[in-house]
Amino acid sequence: MSTVATDYTLAELCIVAAAEAFRHDGEVLATGIGVIPRLAASLAMKTFNPDLMMTDSEAFLLSEPNPLGKRPADFQQANETWMGFSRIFDNVWSGKRHAMLGPTQIDRFGQTNTSALGGTYQQPKVMMLGARGFPGNSICHANSFFVPGHNTRVFMDGECDFVSSIGYNPARLPRGRSLDDVDIRRVVTNLCVMDFGGPNHQIRLLSLHPGVTVEEVQENTAYPIAVPAEVPTTPAPTVEQLAIIAALDPHNQRAAQIADNPPGIRA
Repeated sequence: MSTVATDYTLAELCIVAAAEAFRHDGEVLATGIGVIPRLAASLAMKTFNPDLMMTDSEAFLLSEPNPLGKRPADFQQANETWMGFSRIFDNVWSGKRHAMLGPTQIDRFGQTNTSALGGTYQQPKVMMLGARGFPGNSICHANSFFVPGHNTRVFMDGECDFVSSIGYNPARLPRGRSLDDVDIRRVVTNLCVMDFGGPNHQIRLLSLHPGVTVEEVQENTAYPIAVPAEVPTTPAPTVEQLAIIAALDPHNQRAAQIADNPPGIRA
């Protein structure tokens, strides 16, 4: 039986919570973009979903996820087979992928912005990464989000400044598509875990991190949240999970990923 840890960081709590997004995926390509999402997908693959597929971010499919950061000179990654771009796109278009990333904005529809902030379409105030493949990804396969700083700039009023991905907005669905084609699994933040399983795909609170209140989450979200009658506390990591995370992140890159720590969690 697993032993629940009593000493852990908020980053480690978020990794474990985000890993749950991949629990029932089976054999799909898991793509974690960023430190916390990548560790979450790797943890899921190493524990409750060994069928997950993961690449080395270049051209090989791995049977074991690579650790983050610089590796020893004698390190050999566990290559299982070649997986170039053509095979990646086969997975994307067939729905056999689940990506987790960190958008700059998430509106009430679950639409996200990874492209530009403020100004006009022709001349925005801030340029970011760009939509890239996100429009197609968001309609072709499951996606989850990680937000290190939960606030009303991310969970903003109105529609995203630039809509980079499809959400539960009928007005922006591609021709021939329905809301049933949209699959936003989890939203993990430094305050809580949410999904879009509320009435009419409203964002819904699933759990609160230790020391966080419902009121605090709502104050930091510019649109209403569906709140169940009973909201559990986000489960703490187990000792075994912490050991796996430490092995996957030997240089402790996770420590710099979270905006702040709620009361009761070690910094």
